[in-house]
Amino acid sequence: MTPPLPLKLGTRGSPLALTQANMVRRALMAAHGWGEEAIEIVPVRTTGDRVQDRPLAEVGGKALWTKELDAALGEGRIDFAVHSMKDVETIRPPSIAIAAMMERADVRDRLIGAASVAELAVNARVGTSSPRRAAQLLRLRPDLEIVMFRGNVDTRLSRLAVGEADATLLAAAGLDRLGRPEIGHAVPADVMLPAPAQGAVGIECLAVRADIRAALMAIDHEDTHLCVLAERALLAELGADCRSPVAALATRRGDGLHMRAEILSMDGRYHAAAEAEAPLEDHAPIRALAQTLLADAPPALRGLFTG
Repeated sequence: MTPPLPLKLGTRGSPLALTQANMVRRALMAAHGWGEEAIEIVPVRTTGDRVQDRPLAEVGGKALWTKELDAALGEGRIDFAVHSMKDVETIRPPSIAIAAMMERADVRDRLIGAASVAELAVNARVGTSSPRRAAQLLRLRPDLEIVMFRGNVDTRLSRLAVGEADATLLAAAGLDRLGRPEIGHAVPADVMLPAPAQGAVGIECLAVRADIRAALMAIDHEDTHLCVLAERALLAELGADCRSPVAALATRRGDGLHMRAEILSMDGRYHAAAEAEAPLEDHAPIRALAQTLLADAPPALRGLFTG
């Protein structure tokens, strides 16, 4: 079942988002033998791109990255949309389907400004808008000062260059996709566990468009899809939102998945961590893992995660 061509691919307009959209476009052209004219990239400016001077949680959460693209899908202005999956809110409209995911890239964070968290200067200022990164940093180094940094890669690097902070953290996957693998120092995942779905690019379309879903499935990376859905199931069970410092990483192990996860208080003082094995596509052990985290957490921490 081939959808009518050309198809319109919706994406945010940042350099990284456009790079990822072109990655998806090339993969679809290769999978189906389509020519250059088969897919048109349609940049859609989102509220998250326009509002960069406040934390995400204060201005509407992760929906700021998706609502305009969701509207474009519903109105037929685009046929499918490409997202960084870590920026997609946990509960999606039933009219929209996550049809495919590209193979996951490096899940780690990169630290720019020092060779490691331990080597940051005493009382160093670290720029980030991520509650997860901030909490993990403060757990490791309570002396650090967190400075609110939002914006695309170049914006954050320029703010760092003019001295607004001494260091910052960026996703390794994004830097690699932008052709900048030399920037920063990778932080091992056992030092800072990544955000759920970090490094994964997802593709959404209307649930009723079976023809487009079938076309997108041709480039779906099964292991990535299974792992990211498991991580999103953990978020849903925790009742986590963009204010909730949570980290999780699922990896394929034979016929199942292994997941590590942790929750933290905003200041890093409180922390609960656990891991679990789960059969493929069975999220019951993942939900049980979330409940274990909540049970092990002190009340001050548990209150951040009950929805």
